[in-house]
Amino acid sequence: MIAASAWKAVREQDRGGVVLLALLAAIVVAVPVLNLAVPASSPFHLSTYVLTLLGKYLCYAMLALAVDLIWGFCGILSLGHAAFFALGGYTMGMYLMRQIGTRGVYGHPILPDFMVFLNWKELPWFWLGFDHLWFALSMMVLVPALLAFVFGWLAFRSRVTGVYLSIMTQALSYALMLAFFRNDMGFGGNNGFTDFKDILGFDVQRDATRVVLLVTTALALAASYCACLAIVRSRAGRVIRAIRDAESRTRFLGYRVESYKLWVFVFSAVVAGVAGALYVPQVGIINPGEFAPINSIEVVIWVAVGGRGTLYGAAAGAVLVNYAKTFFTGALPEVWLYALGTLFVLVTLFLPRGIMGLASVRRSTT
Repeated sequence: MIAASAWKAVREQDRGGVVLLALLAAIVVAVPVLNLAVPASSPFHLSTYVLTLLGKYLCYAMLALAVDLIWGFCGILSLGHAAFFALGGYTMGMYLMRQIGTRGVYGHPILPDFMVFLNWKELPWFWLGFDHLWFALSMMVLVPALLAFVFGWLAFRSRVTGVYLSIMTQALSYALMLAFFRNDMGFGGNNGFTDFKDILGFDVQRDATRVVLLVTTALALAASYCACLAIVRSRAGRVIRAIRDAESRTRFLGYRVESYKLWVFVFSAVVAGVAGALYVPQVGIINPGEFAPINSIEVVIWVAVGGRGTLYGAAAGAVLVNYAKTFFTGALPEVWLYALGTLFVLVTLFLPRGIMGLASVRRSTT
């Protein structure tokens, strides 16, 4: 029933969502062929570098989708969603670190290298269970969801809204960053986790493993898009849009505004956590820098550039902006931040509905 309602919502959506799902289907089909079957000497071969970049972009698209769900449809501007992304990444990183075993620099069968270096005598209790992938996947969902639930319940119950809520989310992300930088927290300090070996017994450096991770990410992005679309097209979706447009009036009509905001905030955090968990084995590192508030601000820019309140526009904005970042940080690294700031200002002034909004206006005038 859920899958049928999601597909019905996709069909009712304009062509942008259909194009997004078609592109993801093409990635699922084409990437394994271009990387594994096409020889490296061919101009059609997909290199490992491009494969990793594409996987990273799709993870960022999931994160942008999560932010657009709460900002574009519920009016909650979160400047701290990088925290949920990083927490999901750390849960996967803990599993990958447990898989290293005696292959680490110090060869300890249980303790990760950074714990041996810091003279830890035993594995902390919160690391127990992370030698199993199913446990890591459970924590990937539960940890961001629990943090979002506690934070959201306290904030929404106190009716904190607008810029004050945005500042609080940013402070949450910054506080977590400072905490994870501490060596005594047991999460690798400023170095974080890296030097991963395998996942489910498969070498994470092999192209075949990277292809599977990329296909999994594409499928997760498609599922996240369909789930978000089903939510915004449901009866509850109409309520959260009413909260965005007139929160006081919606509360006056008898709706429990705080409950609606809380559950959509928690769901958004889970999507961000899943994105972070898929990001880590493909990029090969996770450190406290992922909590940095600037990362959350960049996500907001992706959504604004692509088109707030469109879902598919947020995903497209994430890919386009990060592709530009990859290009300009290599060609003109000293001007990239100025270019990003200028882009955000121009979009805010002249394209308030983003690139996808401009495309829809052109279609309506033709």
